[in-house]
Amino acid sequence: MRPTFLLILSAAVLSILLVGGPAVAAEFTMEEKDDGVSVFIDGKLFTRYITGDKVANKPYFYPVIGPTGKGMTRSYPMDEVEGEAKDHPHHRSFWFGHQFVNDFDTWHEELTLIERAKGDPEKLAAMKKKLGASIHREILEISAGKDGAVLKVSTDYTDPVGTVMASDVRTFSFHLGPDGSRVVDAEIVFTGAGESVVFSDAKDAGLSLRVAHSMSVEANEGGRIVTSEGRIDKDAWGSRSEWCDFNGPVGGERLGIAVMNHPSSFGFPTPWHARTYGLFTANPFGLSSVAGEKGDGSVTLRKGQSISTKHRIIFHAGDEKEADIAGAWKRYSSMK
Repeated sequence: MRPTFLLILSAAVLSILLVGGPAVAAEFTMEEKDDGVSVFIDGKLFTRYITGDKVANKPYFYPVIGPTGKGMTRSYPMDEVEGEAKDHPHHRSFWFGHQFVNDFDTWHEELTLIERAKGDPEKLAAMKKKLGASIHREILEISAGKDGAVLKVSTDYTDPVGTVMASDVRTFSFHLGPDGSRVVDAEIVFTGAGESVVFSDAKDAGLSLRVAHSMSVEANEGGRIVTSEGRIDKDAWGSRSEWCDFNGPVGGERLGIAVMNHPSSFGFPTPWHARTYGLFTANPFGLSSVAGEKGDGSVTLRKGQSISTKHRIIFHAGDEKEADIAGAWKRYSSMK
């Protein structure tokens, strides 16, 4: 096991550069095991980046514990929780996927195909011929200390026989907001590996979360979707906005998840594939399939060519107004 390195970060610097206000003091630590990396805040689990799930075809974060100690993403299919919706088993908490990378599917997974085949082995075998994977390759950086942590990893996008079509470098930076919210800055740099790779204009693609079931609009407990353009619930789907917030009740209190798109990110402002049942995806590839535009959002990368996406994810208490998500986006958007 690799030793955990400490990165001592100044609370004063963080408060100016990251959140624009007084930082909340906290000690971040990280622990690496064979199946992934755990991030702790003052000794308590915040999240795990899971790389060793033998059933899934992608790495993902699970669980994700919010600022009041409650899980903020759906547990299924990793855990069984009474009352949760058990649809879309490929929606694993907090992840990136794309349905058509050179026409191979890194969004769905074998559990999905088994469900859809309905016991027909020939149908299952045919669908598996198009099932790709995003495979964790290595950890490039793991550092943590006072008031912050960084996890930098590399991922390969492969076809069913293991040919690498593209790769990415994912940098996740963790810190606290001035109100105690938990913040993840996610930058993903995608690079072509073969002669060329096409990330197609697809509805099912992008940086994604599946929110806690009680937070979803369709749970009928008061969940709500809102974008920076003021689109609400089902009207949020397909809109291009600077940020989108999904908030609702979790364990008797209102909590929310905001995803912000940085102006330097590929495809800004991103179309939102945000569903009332609880899926929450920033999809810069879906210009036609999500935003309904005439243009095609497909991207072709030659070997060595790159694009990058940048998002800030805030796990907060209250709704988007109480958490001042509009103000938080202004501060984030001013960062390079």
